Amino acid sequence: VGSVDLTGTRTTLTQVVAEEFGLSPEEVQVTVGDTDSVGYTDVTGGSRITYTMSAALHKACQDALDQLKQRAAEQLEANIEDIEYADRRFFVRGSPDKAASLQELAKASVMGSGPIIGKGTAARMGLAHEFALHIADVEVDPDTGKVKIIHYTTFQDVGCAVNPTQVEGQMQGGTVQGIGWALTEEYCYDKGILRNPTLLDYRMPTALDLPMIGAEIVEVPAPDGPYGIRGVGEVPIVPPPAALANAIYHALDIRMRELPMSPERVRLAIEQHGNGGSR
Repeated sequence: VGSVDLTGTRTTLTQVVAEEFGLSPEEVQVTVGDTDSVGYTDVTGGSRITYTMSAALHKACQDALDQLKQRAAEQLEANIEDIEYADRRFFVRGSPDKAASLQELAKASVMGSGPIIGKGTAARMGLAHEFALHIADVEVDPDTGKVKIIHYTTFQDVGCAVNPTQVEGQMQGGTVQGIGWALTEEYCYDKGILRNPTLLDYRMPTALDLPMIGAEIVEVPAPDGPYGIRGVGEVPIVPPPAALANAIYHALDIRMRELPMSPERVRLAIEQHGNGGSR
């Protein structure tokens, strides 16, 4: 496949092939190609890999199945239009006993008939718009300005969750990144010099700072592609700043307008509000 392995690419694409051939994922092996050996390939990013690669794999699997049907038709002395595939068997429509197994045809491909190589591409596809809703419950310490997240739940339309466990992990991971953007992460410069260049000084949220992130998968199939898949990975990072800003507003009646909403900034906003400053 023409994509490096990232956030479970091998696992997801294995499931796609297994679905097309009616196999178990354990029977499928994915080989990630060397992009130096082919023409220009775009980056593995933009929440595009499962969306585009699943479409390409679907076409490749259908191409391989068509070739296998041709060989089955020759072996069974039937028209290719009458050959069907189900339960790992190629059989003649109306005569299910007249059949050849996938294993038999695969074995024949290395015994003289030549390999079966299915090909598929998905260079240009329509946009699969992505949607998410985040709900946050917070407590704010008015003395320190510290914001504590009590509950956080993310809802996201993923089109089709090929691997729900991985999808939930992506939703939760992206949400945590967005929470860091909202509450803690900031470059601090002094006369052009970065004063927090290490992960010790650049404050990112950890599991100790957060509750369990609830992840609710919504599946409304996208119009393009064989499975209705939508991108997942990058959407969850966007809503947290707005969701948390709204939660702080409901807690304090103060509208935060600058990120991160650190304890210092929240405390300053509380003081300004108490002195008659703008909301």
